[in-house]
Amino acid sequence: MKVNELRQKSKDELGAMLLELSREQFNLKMQKGTGQLSKPDQVKKVRRDVARIHTILNEMASA
Repeated sequence: MKVNELRQKSKDELGAMLLELSREQFNLKMQKGTGQLSKPDQVKKVRRDVARIHTILNEMASA
């Protein structure tokens, strides 16, 4: 997910995306724990997307 795309979204949209990504991150962790994870790189991508959203939300709060 591109940063420019995220900056165009509202706080509510970003919050909804954050919730969705957090659930996906949890599911990926469970799959990793049980050995059913088919794409290990997906964990890294989701973690970074969550961090991007947190960063943009913090920027919006300080502006």
